[in-house]
Amino acid sequence: MSLGDEHGYGGDSGRSDRVGGSGQTRTRLPEGGGSEVYGGARRPVRTSRSLITVVGVVVLLIAAIAFANRGGGESLSDDEPKRGGAAEATAATGVKPVDGKNGMIPSGFAHDEQGAQSAAANFAAALGSDGMFNEDRRHDIVESIADPSALSELQAGFDADYSRDFLAQIGLTADGNAPAGATFVNRTVPAGTKIAKYSDTNADVDVWCSGLFGLTGEKSTKPVTNGWFTVAVKLKWNGSDWKVLETSQKEGPTPVTGDNPVSGSDEIADAVNEFGGFTYAR
Repeated sequence: MSLGDEHGYGGDSGRSDRVGGSGQTRTRLPEGGGSEVYGGARRPVRTSRSLITVVGVVVLLIAAIAFANRGGGESLSDDEPKRGGAAEATAATGVKPVDGKNGMIPSGFAHDEQGAQSAAANFAAALGSDGMFNEDRRHDIVESIADPSALSELQAGFDADYSRDFLAQIGLTADGNAPAGATFVNRTVPAGTKIAKYSDTNADVDVWCSGLFGLTGEKSTKPVTNGWFTVAVKLKWNGSDWKVLETSQKEGPTPVTGDNPVSGSDEIADAVNEFGGFTYAR
């Protein structure tokens, strides 16, 4: 059940949507009865009344075009995303983040699809943090996000994943700390979410993530690497918030690696210590 490290396991479900589009309005004004626009015969002379009529029609057309381009003239509330035209699938959208917290993890998510996605993203970040490698901190994290019906099973599963043998294998002490002169890095950064299944009582959410994992230091045999993976989170609505029933993990989707030069171990350690991690509420 460990997220963002070498011991993840998979699940696969979901769908993809894309919304977009644009429209144009072309206005063609009437030509003079067969006469050329430039040169040639002169246009017929209009009376002042016909001229006023034509100007009025043009003004109405311009007003109609402006109204259509404003999307009907409806104003957006503070909780609605402010954007021109239809939103692309990759655009960040949603209402204001939640205000409540259970420890360091946001809580009180909305009872809708967006609330379930926000909860899953927050939970993926928490379950993929370095706190999971320390027993006391791990138990606090899992207890704060797990549904009571699944708490014992989740705690036992994560305890088995983060065994002392595993910690020793990746170069950590029995308490999940880095050895002297090194910095342990384990961060999960959600890049997007999608609903795989939703009802009023349950939600299956996939969270696409990027992660950092490894040890800095000259003697480290586990240098900090980055990877991409998808965390599948099964949630249950408990009457006031979303809680975790089960999690799983699979690799990818993985983009092409850029050509940025690799930073040195000290630079990575400084970045980890200077740049705090985020919690996510979409």
